[in-house]
Amino acid sequence: MALLELSGVHVHYGMIEAVKGISLSVGDGEIVTLIGGNGAGKTTTLKTISGLKRTSKGRIRFKEKDIGSVPAHRIVEMGIGHAPEGRRIFARMSVRENLEMGLYAAGRQTAKSTEAFDRVYALFPILQERKAQAGGTLSGGQQQMLAIGRALMTTPTILMLDEPSMGLAPNLVERIFEIILEINKQGTTVLLIEQNAHMALSIASRGYVIESGRIVLEDSARALLGNDQVRKAYLGEE
Repeated sequence: MALLELSGVHVHYGMIEAVKGISLSVGDGEIVTLIGGNGAGKTTTLKTISGLKRTSKGRIRFKEKDIGSVPAHRIVEMGIGHAPEGRRIFARMSVRENLEMGLYAAGRQTAKSTEAFDRVYALFPILQERKAQAGGTLSGGQQQMLAIGRALMTTPTILMLDEPSMGLAPNLVERIFEIILEINKQGTTVLLIEQNAHMALSIASRGYVIESGRIVLEDSARALLGNDQVRKAYLGEE
């Protein structure tokens, strides 16, 4: 049974249909990636899973429960963490205060907070070093680490990452992907949206390709890396 499952999901922005009947699943312990061009519906899909957007039609199930009408804050409490596109950190708040917002969002008790901080600081030592520093003064890479760390403070069963490498230098991209692998090895399932399709498929077990709001391909990550259509459209190869 899938940990997370979308079945025939449609999502609208007013009269515009952004997601057109997609179905996908994420199994417990997997890294699954959703790749596609700008405006394909990737971010809308994650927002809908998080309860920030509502389905027009279709079903979303998490741990065998229908969450299509569950409020966003309850979805976080159920175990779905989300590091959004553009990081969306609180620029004037300190690093530690940003992380505390993750605890607050998940309704975590003090007894769990120490474990959550220890985990995040072990993955991102720079955040512990800069814990009193305003989030907006961090480098782009450090802000991305903070966004991921804040999502991890909710102790998610599944972590959804939206473009974690966007705007980062190549060496930082590699580091972010190493950390994603480590998070997964620690037992957290990952649903990844990523502009760097090659890197995403290199760490994922399975992948989906979305175009104009529709899933057009799904396969193992290895098979998608070898698919001529994917190589030409998303990997920059002829």
